[in-house]
Amino acid sequence: MPKHDVLVVGGGLAGMRAALEARRGGADVAIISKVYPVRSHSTAAQGGINAALSESDSWENHAFDTVKGSDYLGDQDAISVFCKEAPGDILELEHMGVPFSRKEDGRIAQRPFGGAGFARTCYVADVTGQVLVHVMHEQIQKAGVHCYNEWFTTNLIVDGGKCRGVVAMEIATGRLEAFSAKAVVLGTGGLGQVYRPSTNGLICTGDGMAMAYRAGAALMDMEFMQFHPTTIKGSGILITEAARGEGGHLLNASGERFMSKYAPKMMELASRDVVSRAEQAEIDEGRGVDGGVFIDLRH
Repeated sequence: MPKHDVLVVGGGLAGMRAALEARRGGADVAIISKVYPVRSHSTAAQGGINAALSESDSWENHAFDTVKGSDYLGDQDAISVFCKEAPGDILELEHMGVPFSRKEDGRIAQRPFGGAGFARTCYVADVTGQVLVHVMHEQIQKAGVHCYNEWFTTNLIVDGGKCRGVVAMEIATGRLEAFSAKAVVLGTGGLGQVYRPSTNGLICTGDGMAMAYRAGAALMDMEFMQFHPTTIKGSGILITEAARGEGGHLLNASGERFMSKYAPKMMELASRDVVSRAEQAEIDEGRGVDGGVFIDLRH
């Protein structure tokens, strides 16, 4: 039975970042992932990552936009910590080797994204997630984090009310193995594949949530499932939010830029849930086009 101090289930960006921090603290850390980490769904993120870097912005502004975007249902203490630490994390990623896109003066470029009152999205061309994942994978290898790649975790081992490890299957052979750990971190991603179509990868099947539920953990906010407002109809292939961030317009069957009715200030850069509901309202009221709407990038 392999034994580690910390076992991180999930090889995406969040899982690798958690593993790196635990390793920095001196723990013997391992990641167990059903895909090779650089194939995680984190690589699908094209648009960018938010932080208040500019002199005109602040972490308070970032926190307010985040709280407002959650319809005031978000954990405001967690949001405050997240927004305070975001600028330092961006600079740390840069020092790790992430080649963020730049302004002409050499500073990290930032562009407007949905729900933000300032241009605070840092990006690497249109491959932000891909680059972040590869750089983080280099960092965990450098730090000595062990990776069990292409192992499918099936259950948490719970004894005496405490999680003691996991049971996992080696996908190539079907062999089951128990892994012992003093602490288990679940970073297994979402469950978008419950829905059709979905912008989520085929691996986003909610395994971690299911394991936690079976083990008796309390799950919260399960009704808050986010759908991306812009995809190619039918296939569900994502059209990055950057398309709207750079000025793309949403049009109904009449050629009307309909977001002026739903979010006259933010227009297409309203929060994703607002844009999604606006699109559905247009479709339901007969102003859609074959069950969808247009995104106009011609200008």
